[in-house]
Amino acid sequence: MSELAYKLVDRAEWEAAVAAGAYAGSAVDLADGYIHMSTAAQLAETARRHYAGKTGLVLVEVTLAPLGEALKWEASRGGDLFPHLFAPLPASADAPQRGLSVDAEGVMRFDDGAVGWP
Repeated sequence: MSELAYKLVDRAEWEAAVAAGAYAGSAVDLADGYIHMSTAAQLAETARRHYAGKTGLVLVEVTLAPLGEALKWEASRGGDLFPHLFAPLPASADAPQRGLSVDAEGVMRFDDGAVGWP
């Protein structure tokens, strides 16, 4: 399994989470009972399917080892295993993050001018 995962988060939600010290999840995460994350290989398709047309996002890089038993790898899209966190995600301004938008076609466009992933 991967050592890192990625979470696309609304920038305002992430800023509030940093202030609080933890991210409880998006409305979808809260409804499902866990925080959805993606591996590097899954991220582009996640952005295309679930974030097309969204602006004001932050891509947060998550180191998985400290999450312990709250992290579960579960089958989802096409049977692929996705990292799901069954606890709040510790949130810090020190977490590696990049601002971005996802265009109408589902392509990630980063604030630093980079297009696509990785």
